Amino acid sequence: MQRLRQYRRLLGHLRPYPRQVLLAYAATLIALGLNIIVPQVLKNAIDQGIAEGSARALFISAGIVLGIAVMRSGFEFAQRYWGEWMSYRVGYDLRNALYNKLQQVPFSFHDQNQTGDLMSRATSDISETERFIGVGLLELTSTLALMVGVIIAMMFESVSLAWLALIPMPFLVFFTIRFGLKVEPMFKAIQEQMGQLSTVMQESLTGIRVVKAFAREPFEKSKFSENNTEWFNRRFRVIRVWANNWPLFTFLIATSVMILLWFGGPRALDQQITVGSLFAMISYVLLLSRPAQRLGFLVNLASTAVASSRRVFEIIDTDDALADAPNAISLPHVTGHVAFEHVSFGYADGQRTLRDITFSAQPGQVIALMGPTGSGKSTITNLIPRFYDVAAGQVLIDGHDVRDVAIKSLRQHIGIVQQDSFLFSTSIAENIAYGRPAASTDEIIAAARAAQAHDFIMNFPDGYETRVGERGVTLSGGQKQRIAIARALLRDPRILILDDSTSSVDTETEHLIQQALNRLMQGRTTFVIAQRLLTLKNADLILVLDHGQIVQRGTHAELVEQPGLYRTIYELQLKDQDTITAALA
Repeated sequence: MQRLRQYRRLLGHLRPYPRQVLLAYAATLIALGLNIIVPQVLKNAIDQGIAEGSARALFISAGIVLGIAVMRSGFEFAQRYWGEWMSYRVGYDLRNALYNKLQQVPFSFHDQNQTGDLMSRATSDISETERFIGVGLLELTSTLALMVGVIIAMMFESVSLAWLALIPMPFLVFFTIRFGLKVEPMFKAIQEQMGQLSTVMQESLTGIRVVKAFAREPFEKSKFSENNTEWFNRRFRVIRVWANNWPLFTFLIATSVMILLWFGGPRALDQQITVGSLFAMISYVLLLSRPAQRLGFLVNLASTAVASSRRVFEIIDTDDALADAPNAISLPHVTGHVAFEHVSFGYADGQRTLRDITFSAQPGQVIALMGPTGSGKSTITNLIPRFYDVAAGQVLIDGHDVRDVAIKSLRQHIGIVQQDSFLFSTSIAENIAYGRPAASTDEIIAAARAAQAHDFIMNFPDGYETRVGERGVTLSGGQKQRIAIARALLRDPRILILDDSTSSVDTETEHLIQQALNRLMQGRTTFVIAQRLLTLKNADLILVLDHGQIVQRGTHAELVEQPGLYRTIYELQLKDQDTITAALA
């Protein structure tokens, strides 16, 4: 039943294209009908031409065969053309649906799924599915219709001989279906291994600098080879099953021909049937030979399509846990008041990353978050744009629970510079304008100047039109982060999130960026995550986190007077500097 539901769902993707489906299947059935006529023409050529010595009958039959061949070529072209069109159109639709879903699913989905496997589903699995839904399904329909048509035609020639010749056919159908049931899970395993293989390759290529830095090329080659070998072994097991069944299909067809000669030959000699009729019946059985052999391949293809489409639909059917509420509101204007009320959160069930977080950020304030790695700093900032939903409590923007606000409306008021500054492999200008594609050149340059990026950009031969490599690999870490800061600033958000955004710049550049940010933070509610207290000391409120809880809160002046984690870090980083500065003053 599950397999039938999968087939019905696949067929549903043809529903928007009734005209193309009608043309493809009409051409297929007409071509099929022409094929069935040919043995009848040959029968007449033998009985009326050769047996009766009529050259005219032979010429007429030859002309008819030639005409049928011409007509059949046209219909077979239409069959192939529209079959291929349906294949690639369904592939196009599935690829769009899959990609759209990947854009909609929450961060938690990407946390749990590997990029290489998702790429495999979008390419290999959809390719296997589209091969069947268009051309493959047409051929399967043609084969089954041909079998029915041949049986009917043989019955018209001789019912008794037809029944004898069809004795092997139930066995052919049985072994074909058994073959399909056997290979389907094997193909699912092949596609899953292909996903793993893609993941290994993707990780290795993305981290190629690390691989080469540690001279781990032999290890990566070995890891890829192991996964590739496993893929080959799984594929070879299918080949072995295929090889064991293919000769059987051919043998069953040959058995039908043998039965016809064994029982039909004497009848033709006794003139109970004509030689032409016997030849027509043999022609019909041989007409089934190639389709019967293809039947195994088509069942194979159908099984692969079911296995592959299931992997595609697994993604398309993923629940969007962060979808807009039915009555979600829009926020055309935001002042920037952010409040956390008794918020708890965990990335995995039963594990809490944040515990009872409560604080309020007034419009225009700078809120600094600091604490050890894994204390929950980035998690807090991820809850503001609703990358994840809280497990308990509320996150409020201007008094509205973020779960009640349309996600697009919410995020258009938030600018983010993440710790891992991702750049697309386009021009620098396009990267800066990513959040505002309609931004003018002057606005892009102004944002770059504010982020202290303009000078180094102009040092490139192509300036703002310089194309960065994949993930911005041609830029330094500090350059990437300044472009990411410019990208966030160009959006002119009411809420600004800087997630350790100065971690990859030198002290001088950090100072320049901080000066620019101090001006640009005015009127914005800003959340700053940093390990350097120099970046945090001027914040209106500093929240010190440890093990998912706020253990200290206050201004820099208040916290250095309190025993605790903040003062410990202050004494390591800034106390000596402040002492010297005070002495010089």
